[in-house]
Amino acid sequence: MHELPQVNSLSRPLSDVNHLLSSMLAVMILVASVAYGLIIRPLWLNQTALPLELVFLSASVMVMAQALCLGYQWQSLINNVNAKITRAFPTILLLFVIGILIGTWILSGTVPMLVYLGLDLVSEHYFYALAFLLSVVFSLCTGSSWSTIATIGVVLITVGQTANAHLGILAGAVIGGAYFGDKMSPLSDTTNIAAIAVGVSVQAHINAMKYTTIPAAVLALFAYIILGFYYPVASTAAQESVLLTFQTQLQGLFNFSFWLFLPPLIILIGSIKRFPPLPTLVVSSISACLLALCFQAISLEQIFTTIHKGFDLSMFVSTANMTVDTSGVAINSILNRGGLYFLIDPIVITILIFVYVGVVDEMGAITRTLSAMLHKIKRDSSLVVSTLFASSLTNSLTSSQYANSFIVSEVFSKKYREHRLPKPLLSRSLEDTGTMIESLVPWSTTAVFIYATLDIALTEYWYWQLMSLFNIAVALLLAIFAIDYSKNKTR
Repeated sequence: MHELPQVNSLSRPLSDVNHLLSSMLAVMILVASVAYGLIIRPLWLNQTALPLELVFLSASVMVMAQALCLGYQWQSLINNVNAKITRAFPTILLLFVIGILIGTWILSGTVPMLVYLGLDLVSEHYFYALAFLLSVVFSLCTGSSWSTIATIGVVLITVGQTANAHLGILAGAVIGGAYFGDKMSPLSDTTNIAAIAVGVSVQAHINAMKYTTIPAAVLALFAYIILGFYYPVASTAAQESVLLTFQTQLQGLFNFSFWLFLPPLIILIGSIKRFPPLPTLVVSSISACLLALCFQAISLEQIFTTIHKGFDLSMFVSTANMTVDTSGVAINSILNRGGLYFLIDPIVITILIFVYVGVVDEMGAITRTLSAMLHKIKRDSSLVVSTLFASSLTNSLTSSQYANSFIVSEVFSKKYREHRLPKPLLSRSLEDTGTMIESLVPWSTTAVFIYATLDIALTEYWYWQLMSLFNIAVALLLAIFAIDYSKNKTR
């Protein structure tokens, strides 16, 4: 059976110039929507910022109207939107399951026990560095920044809230450590996708990233050590008394056992064995439910309530027939979280983002805009810097490192061959400003996910997310001065 030729969905042809102008307009529609909703309103008009849902909804409506006016067919546009949302559906399911995971881990006593043990590890000056290292290790084992943030990140932030830590610095350390593993672990999906998109082995890709990621991590670690002396944790006798009180409350509410390590152990084993993340998280949540029945004084009805609406300390306290002193630490605000709809905001925003992405992809707007950058590039350093810029732009517009890897690699691969630059340099550049900028973009699904999971806004942590900031800076320096690739050009 022969394939039918591709038919342009435009009813009338456009010149190359008009194509480029229409593509740039489609990109600028989102930029203008973000600028007005998130910057102009709160900073200049003294009005509340628009919710991200409205920002992407308005951008999607406007770019859809633009495409229809240009002659694109409604059915072709909506088919591409459906294809993008279908591709994002596993991520949407993952967000639902992560909400359930957080609630059931708390209900089982896993999170409270880890917090209890974590409070024993609180160091006055080295807590931020320890949080960074723990996140690095966990993310290297799982290959997932989101899983790290939703599990060990929740524990560390809870410990930090109790220990009177600087939550912006702590969140920056956790997120930075999580993204180190998201880049450097061979288990990471974004790492494998970048290698596949460029056509290099995963090991070659990781080896290339060592030149930017490891120096950035070392700089970040030393910075967190220094910050620990400027923003010490639990440094007074009163604060230490609060920590002890909080530990006593946790011990009174939950029954601790080494079996409660099982849910996180399941995630680690599943990641190492490279099992799909969704069923791994489901199994971990089920194990947490069973542990809750075995070790905590709760009913099956409370498990269903936690899965649906999240953990609620009030029902737990009433079951345990005890009162909790919250004069020192608001234990209920720390533990009351999770449930099926806990991450509903990131879910809705993800859907709306891919409505926009589906339309601009059908128009070829991002690819055409990036291609326009390449015509005047003559020097190797300019090409690599342009790759870094293009990767950050594409990831910011699409909120998808998958899309970023394939779009940018498709546009730049030929130019890299012409300049005889090594393929791993291209794959590394995709992640140096693509993967690493995700948590720093206010409208990205990652930033929304972080806020929903850790309850720390981007405005509080972005300038403390030193791993990404240093990584981007190191990548730009190496690109400008051609430090690690000028002598390794392909023949």
